[in-house]
Amino acid sequence: MKKVDLNNMKLINELTNIQNELLPKVILENSFDVNEIKTIAGVDLAYWDVNNTTYGTCCIVMIDYSTKEVVEKVYSYGEINVPYISGFLAFRELPLVLEAAKKLSNEPDLYMFDGNGYLHYRHMGIATHASMYLKKPTIGVAKSYLKIQGVDSIMPKNIKGSYTNIVINNEIYGRTLRTTENVKPIFISCGNWIDIETSTEIVLNCINNMSRLPIPVRLADIETHKIRKQLIENDLGG
Repeated sequence: MKKVDLNNMKLINELTNIQNELLPKVILENSFDVNEIKTIAGVDLAYWDVNNTTYGTCCIVMIDYSTKEVVEKVYSYGEINVPYISGFLAFRELPLVLEAAKKLSNEPDLYMFDGNGYLHYRHMGIATHASMYLKKPTIGVAKSYLKIQGVDSIMPKNIKGSYTNIVINNEIYGRTLRTTENVKPIFISCGNWIDIETSTEIVLNCINNMSRLPIPVRLADIETHKIRKQLIENDLGG
């Protein structure tokens, strides 16, 4: 596959149109009974460059929602053909995400992404975009704030579980959530087929004393660094 030139405005317009066409399929309501969630899968990606070529690996770590124990881990890797540009992350990452998801022995009840969902210029962050293909509820969990239309996030109180809504044009895009006292907050947003209250509840239920990040995302992040190191050492993907 040829590398995609995102400096081509025609292509950017095409990708924007795809996002706009998918938006009506986004439903910020629960499509499930929260009490029936048994497994959650964390998703993250890591990259590296070899000879001017970018490679990536996507790791998915599924946990038991009740015990927080790891149920399964899978990964995919390959050449990245879409350069990074803000607002179009899903087009860069989705191929590897879907390839990794196919390797899961069992489908998780919910996916949690290291990235944004509804908190996006066109409400189509990776967590939301991926839901269209994974056919499961999704949540976006970001470590840094995506500033949209000049709107700053408001710092929540220094109490675990406190939050402030990210409101743009009178619409809630996501939340700035304090998951641990005396530690920087994270930024969560609905992906799809889930509401913001349930997203907040699930994220907080997946927090332990190891990190400000929910367990599925933290474990997926750790796994991507581990797999990337192995692939580089074995000259795979490069």
